Amino acid sequence: MAGLTAAYLFWPTTYRGAPTVVARPLSPRHFTPLTVTASKDVGPNLKLITLYVPPESRPDPTSPEDPFALCPIWSLFVKDDDLQVERPYTPLEGIDTEGNVKLWVKRYPRGEVARWLHAKRPGDIIEVRGPHRTLQLDGMDRDEVVMISGGTGYAPFHQLLHDRLLLNQPDSSSNLRLTLLHGSRSIEELPPPEYLDPLIEYAEKYPDRLTIHLFVDEPPARSLTRNYVVTHGRIDTQAIRDRLSLPDTKPPSWWARFWGGSASDPCRAGRPFKRDGKILFAVCGPEPMIAAVAGPYGRNYSQGSVGGALAELGFKSGEVYKL
Repeated sequence: MAGLTAAYLFWPTTYRGAPTVVARPLSPRHFTPLTVTASKDVGPNLKLITLYVPPESRPDPTSPEDPFALCPIWSLFVKDDDLQVERPYTPLEGIDTEGNVKLWVKRYPRGEVARWLHAKRPGDIIEVRGPHRTLQLDGMDRDEVVMISGGTGYAPFHQLLHDRLLLNQPDSSSNLRLTLLHGSRSIEELPPPEYLDPLIEYAEKYPDRLTIHLFVDEPPARSLTRNYVVTHGRIDTQAIRDRLSLPDTKPPSWWARFWGGSASDPCRAGRPFKRDGKILFAVCGPEPMIAAVAGPYGRNYSQGSVGGALAELGFKSGEVYKL
């Protein structure tokens, strides 16, 4: 597929012996020590970790080596010095003007690197390697990009949306439509409000450019303090069909046949969808979620065939990409 780069996969890998280099720009070929400047709890087993990239370590966007290295979507490999393994994390907003990198990290019982990161405190040093391109949208001929994320798999799509919609003015001649379907286990595990709120506000202001749908597995245990419309349930075949106003290929129920129609779905209102348009589904999250939505990875974490909900809806390999 033109313009679509290979993914840098999101699981721990053995440390490959790349050297540690200081006072040089970030590079995939060496590790760069960065200082932790903040570590904040933002949900159950969730931290927002800030790393500082000094001026001499920031990539030069004019460098002929890779002028698009920091174009979304890209990630950094973080090295666990204790176990000598590395895992890629996607900075939520890239590197900001002050040199800060924000990582949204969830601690899992068997996640070695995440547990190691959660133990870090301001002043500690963390070595990173990258940037690595995860997905390149530049030059792709698409009418619509539908992003489906679970948990901290939201980070790559936030990086893309922040860059394309908030940081830079969208191309007025572009008809590209962006849709995000994001699922979290609970309300408390939704993306931090300082990142999600600006996108919600943008979607409300420019619904022709961005649409956001939020899902939670568990019903809210308390009243919402954030003004979101959240669906209780998972991102399954019916949820995708409803949010994209796809035709329902299932035969109508007996009561729909009797009454000569079907119940209206408010999720479908005002959301035209052209099935013959050029669409890309990008899916990122825990492996079981990716498998349910788009089918499992192939051998050695290659793309594999399209399965799950998207296959059931008729989408093919050229229209689906697993991060």
